[in-house]
Order: sequence, then structure tokens, then C-alpha cells
Amino acid sequence: MEGSMFSERIQRLSGSLIREILAAAQRPGVISFAGGLPAADRLPELDWHAAPRALAQYGTSEGEPGLRAKLAAQVSALGLPCAAEQVLVLTGSQQTLDLAAKLFVDPGTPVLVEQPTYLAALQVFRLFGADCLGVPLTPRGIDLAAFEARLQARRPALAYLIPTFQNPSGARYDEATRDAVAALLDRYEVPLLEDEPYRELSFDGKTATPIAARLNKAPWIYTGTLSKVLAPGLRDAFLVASPELFPYLVKLKQAADLHSCRHAQWQAEQWLGSERLAEHVDRLIGFYRERRDTMQAALERHFADLADWNTPEGGLFFWLRLKRRVDTRTLLPAALEADVAFMPGEPFFAEPDDGIGHLRLNFSHAPDARIDEGIARLAAILRAGGA
Repeated sequence: MEGSMFSERIQRLSGSLIREILAAAQRPGVISFAGGLPAADRLPELDWHAAPRALAQYGTSEGEPGLRAKLAAQVSALGLPCAAEQVLVLTGSQQTLDLAAKLFVDPGTPVLVEQPTYLAALQVFRLFGADCLGVPLTPRGIDLAAFEARLQARRPALAYLIPTFQNPSGARYDEATRDAVAALLDRYEVPLLEDEPYRELSFDGKTATPIAARLNKAPWIYTGTLSKVLAPGLRDAFLVASPELFPYLVKLKQAADLHSCRHAQWQAEQWLGSERLAEHVDRLIGFYRERRDTMQAALERHFADLADWNTPEGGLFFWLRLKRRVDTRTLLPAALEADVAFMPGEPFFAEPDDGIGHLRLNFSHAPDARIDEGIARLAAILRAGGA
């Protein structure tokens, strides 16, 4: 078909590398460190027998009232006071990125992102024509000098940040960095999109108030999900937004899908705030902590001479920096041929060439007994590829 029949946006349309790798990793025998999949044998049993028949009818765009109230209570407990009327239930937190891009981004709009950042966010922002401006990360959070320099040089329409167990780096912003980021966003009046899908998966029990709660002037959107602690197939997620943004986000949601699945919302409401969910999350954290330790030991055995990394304090990923400059995208075919999958690091950067020599490894999904085997295979491929 001729390209002229489509919108100009289609020229910027790209596929999801993660989804493509996950499809290849479905072959029997493949050890996958690629996606952010929860451990399949830790997904809870979901009981549907009491679901009301009325859920088969259309629902409200904002979401089920009972679920919105519970989500508001959960977010308020984090230190970000909000009412149920500020909560919008979503079909996956990816929808937050889509709605925010529709709200803020035109072709050429500058959007500030961490360097590296969640690659599906880059996919969405670029689809709408954003000029993504990367700011380097440190283990304590975003580089504050570089952050302020970006704000001064070209005021972005939006700052997209993942401050707790950042994907892909695993970085966790400390208190001083969170305060400083909030102060800078207020000073330059730049809206914040704060994404926290991994907050609950803290291996040391530490927590921190969201950056959005520290703002005094800048508009904000805070988004979270139940995918990492309940079941990703439900696609239960939410956003909370400052009053000046919320009405627009609701209307954009209406234009996208009218409302999210009512059955999935009902299931989430049965779990949220319950003792059984708290117990489930506690067990999950212990399980993932052990998986992390297993991968840490495997990396020390096989990667000590190949890469540097920080041990993640939560979340689902290791982020490796190779000691020699190797484009890890070129190694992916050989890895899949050897029945091991990983996520190249370059696509997580606003400018992929800035990320050459990085890779992301997920430790939650591969069976514990096969992690060492998979890491050994990957190390052999890297050595054969010139690392």
C-alpha cells in the first residue's frame, strides 16, 4: 500500500523489540532473561464465582467506584494524598503513557526522559513525534546537574521518570534527589509523569514518598499497576493526576476505549487492601530476592571479567555495563540460536548509540535451576563476539 493513505504518524511507528524477543523465546528449551514476566508458578489463583452478572454491562470511564476508593487509599498511604475522584482506572499502565503523550506531545515536542529509560515509553512518545531528551542516571537517581541543564536549555513539555527500581537500570532515587527533582520541576513548571510499577518489590523493605507528593506548582500524573504483584493478564493499572490534568485524561480515556474491563477491576478490588494480598506480596518478595541472589552468584562466576553491575535492591532486573564496547543488539541472534534470550541495552536510550555495551537481564521468570546455565551460555556468546 502507498504510504500516503496513512497518517504522517505511521512513519514514526515502530514495533516492540521486547515483544519480538519474547515471541522468539517461547520455543521449548529457551532460557529467557528478556522480558519482565513474573514467575509463572507464583501467579495467584483467581476466584471468579462471585463476580456479579452486572459486570457484563458497560461501566464508567473513570473505573469502578470501590476500586477507585481502594486505590486512592493506597496512594494516600504512600504520602501522596488523593481522593477517589482523582483516580482513573486503566487497561495497563502502558495506557498512561499513551494518554499522557496525547495530552502533551505534538511533533517536535521535547520530552525529558532518563538515560536509559523504559523503551516502550520511548516507543509511545516517538509515535506522537516527541523529541526525547535523555538525562543520565546514577545509582541514587537522575544526574541533577544534567537535569537542570536540560530544563534550562529547552523547557520540556513533560518529564517522564521512574524513581523506584527504575526499568531498566534498577536505580532508586534517594531522598535528596527526589526533593531536588521536585524543586526543579516546580521552578521550571514542568509537568511530571511518575511511573512506579515496581514500588512494592522492595527487597530491603525501604520506601519513599513519591516525587509527585513533593511538588507545589508543577502539574503531575502518578501511575502504578497491579501486574507485578497480582496478575499481568488482568491489565489492572491506574493513574492519579493533579486536578488541572484529570478531566482531560478522562476524556482521552473515553476516546480510546470507553472504559477498562469491569471483570478485571472487580477481581482487583477483591484483593486490594486485603491480608491475602499482603501475604502474597511478602512471599513474592522473598522468592524474587532469592532469584536475584541466584543470578548475582551466576554473574560473579561468569561475568566478572566481562561487565560491571549494581546489585538491584528491588524490581526484576540486572543492568550490565560491558567492559568493552560491544553493540549487544548484534549478539542477540547468536543468543537465541543458543537458546538463551536477553534484552539488548541500546534501545533503552533516547539515542541508542549512547547505550552501546549495555544489556538488561530479568531474574524473575527463568527457573532458578537454569539461571546459572543461561548466564554461562550468555557469557560464552559475549566472549565469542569479542567482549
